Amino acid sequence: MFKEKYSSIISQVCVNMRSSLSLVFCVAALTAWLAADAKELSITTIKEDPYAMSKGSGLEGYCIDLISELSKKLGFRYKTHLVKDNRYGAIDPSGNWNGMIGEVIRGDADLAVAPLTLTATREQFVDMTTPFMQTGIGFILRSDAASEESSFSLLSPFSTDMWFGVLIAFLLTGVCIFLVGRISPCEWSETDSEQHSFTLLHSFWYITGALTLQGAGPHPKALSGRLVSAIWWLFAVLLLACYFGNLNSMLHSKQKHVSIKSFEDLANQDVIEYGTVEGGSTMGFFKSSNNPVHRRIYQNMERKKSFAASMEEGVRRTQEGNFAFIGEAVSLDLAVARYCTLTRSQEVIAMRAYSIAAPLGSPLVKNLTLAILKLSESGELTYLRDKWWASSCVGAVRTPASEALHSNNLQGLFLLLGLGLGVGLLLALLELLSKARNQAKDGKVRRYMYLFYFSVSVSAATPKV
Repeated sequence: MFKEKYSSIISQVCVNMRSSLSLVFCVAALTAWLAADAKELSITTIKEDPYAMSKGSGLEGYCIDLISELSKKLGFRYKTHLVKDNRYGAIDPSGNWNGMIGEVIRGDADLAVAPLTLTATREQFVDMTTPFMQTGIGFILRSDAASEESSFSLLSPFSTDMWFGVLIAFLLTGVCIFLVGRISPCEWSETDSEQHSFTLLHSFWYITGALTLQGAGPHPKALSGRLVSAIWWLFAVLLLACYFGNLNSMLHSKQKHVSIKSFEDLANQDVIEYGTVEGGSTMGFFKSSNNPVHRRIYQNMERKKSFAASMEEGVRRTQEGNFAFIGEAVSLDLAVARYCTLTRSQEVIAMRAYSIAAPLGSPLVKNLTLAILKLSESGELTYLRDKWWASSCVGAVRTPASEALHSNNLQGLFLLLGLGLGVGLLLALLELLSKARNQAKDGKVRRYMYLFYFSVSVSAATPKV
């Protein structure tokens, strides 16, 4: 883009000039410009996932693809290298800049393409393009440390779906016992004055007594009713054993869980340590912030020296537990996408952006800004974000925040109960059919006996001739 634009201008000027001296001058100027434009741009970056990662003898990542797209738009050649001190850029105690910003200021690099935060301090010493990515400050920690303790701790041994399963099992068993009591002839009242034992209310009261391991009479008399009762008692005993076993393990757990959802929660607790990358812009934000919460966070990190040397170290310490890493939200999202045991805070503060740094007065800045805007409008930046931030946790089961039992953990127990209820209803129907058949046989015998006695009586009453 640079070459075509300026070479055409110089060529047009040369055509309009007719003197040989002017022509020589124009040719020399054009040659000098082409030689200058043909120079490779030296681009510094930093090794950080997924912006720049090793791939054989070269590099790959979001920033590497971004450089490639910009070179296609603007038509320049480039060569990338990693920053020597592995730092982004800050003023050291001697007053000199280190990291990628230092290389740009000293002329060791023409551009710095990396997750460089656009700050007022950096803008005073280098020129920075329009942002190619927006982000903020958040923190990550293990999912179990971020879990919120419920006020109803007695419900914690079972998950929500497990409690719904128990409720459905309770209702189905109560209705089943009521139906068995109605269907089975053995449960019918003997006299008209005697009331039926297993009403719907008594059926639910009966199985409630079984849940408390006490029982409530009267008990079923039919085989079908006894089978359903036995299955429910077995279900209740095993269910209570699982409940109290899990409750005991939770109460005696040595790990102390706290609920951390915001930076204020982080500052108000002393169970989990926290830190950020030493010397980075995030540390600078907390150091210069006038917010009392942010000041306390920085003072705690400074007192405990809990800073991390790099992003990788912060993520590793977070995975090991009892540590919360504070950093750029977009970089933390990558860690959460790759490590399913981590979670990022919903609160994001100090919105900021990543830009490309160039020396002060560099003519590249305006053209790079226009190219970045075009890539954003065409959706190319969104595509690159989706490409390199793809989650590996899709379809994976994250470690649950609590140790609550789920319905699939006791699936066999629910199947046993369902099978028992079905067999009990089937037995009740068989008992009803058997009773009906016996009554039919008894009725037929009575009719034959009645006819026999009637015929005998008639024969005895008839006078003999």
